[in-house]
Amino acid sequence: MSQSTQTLDAKAVADYLSDRIEGFEGPVEFTKFEVGQSNPTFLLSTPSHKYVLRRKPPGQLLKSAHAVDREYRVQKALAETDVPVSKMHLLCEDESVIGSMFYVMDFMDGRHFNFPELPDVPRHERGGIQKAMNKTLADLHSVDIGKVGLSDYGPPGNYFERQIGRWSKQYRASETETIAAMDRLMAHLVDEAPEDDGQRTLVHGDYRIDNMLFCKSSPDVLAVLDWELSTIGHPYADLAAVIMQWQMPPGGMGRGLAGVDRAAEGLMTDEEFVAAYCTYRGLDGIDHFGYYLAFCFFRMAAIIQGVYKRALDGNASNPERARQSGQFVPIFAEHGLRALDSGWN
Repeated sequence: MSQSTQTLDAKAVADYLSDRIEGFEGPVEFTKFEVGQSNPTFLLSTPSHKYVLRRKPPGQLLKSAHAVDREYRVQKALAETDVPVSKMHLLCEDESVIGSMFYVMDFMDGRHFNFPELPDVPRHERGGIQKAMNKTLADLHSVDIGKVGLSDYGPPGNYFERQIGRWSKQYRASETETIAAMDRLMAHLVDEAPEDDGQRTLVHGDYRIDNMLFCKSSPDVLAVLDWELSTIGHPYADLAAVIMQWQMPPGGMGRGLAGVDRAAEGLMTDEEFVAAYCTYRGLDGIDHFGYYLAFCFFRMAAIIQGVYKRALDGNASNPERARQSGQFVPIFAEHGLRALDSGWN
């Protein structure tokens, strides 16, 4: 049994998978991906095939966090839809195998982009990649959740009310100091919530370009990754999450587009991206978009605080990066307050 987030017991993995995945034959070599801060993720290489293993971290965890079983379920359900996902092979709930629950899926050999400015992509190809990202999001929100067996994947009721309650509790459970902007943002999100419009779709929960793989020979999306935060909820939360990231500074920590001359770089503006999404889904527009954007800043701040707390507790997948992320909690909170005041409807 392995208790480390940085390594795996290769023999235990090979012994377990050899009788459960058709055609699986060891020996197994593994490499830990640097991505996947919440749930440690490994490339499994065998002589004939490559797989990805994604596991819960061992140790004491926040309730409902690191839900690899939900990740597995939703991706398996999406296999026959227009939403591109990897092939799921199995879910192991027996923690005695490697020390925590895990699932195994196919390795997808595609292009991965860390930064939304797409610096390694020719200028004339960048807009096509963003449009493919946009269409995939619209396709996700158009999935018939009853037909794919996901009607019970999230509780009924007002999604934003539910999420604000959940992440407020998560934030308080991992709070390391008082951040006034975060306290104000949580209060305003409760007081200024728009009336629920009744939309109920599958949502990814962390939809951004670095959680996707793209085809090598086209701008098409090859697979959407990292479904830990997925649920049944409100589609505008996913859309606003994209815009939230774009409003952060460029570079390794912010991974945004703030200050970038998007026209010169062949990139869509926030408004163009929202308009394209509305076209794909047949919408006339989106009211109260500033609120949805503020919600996304709040939720990401709460998530980052949890990552930071795990680093302080010595239980982070990438400890150095997790500690650095803590500085962004008040920044995200301030951005959320500004989004509420933006008047973007």
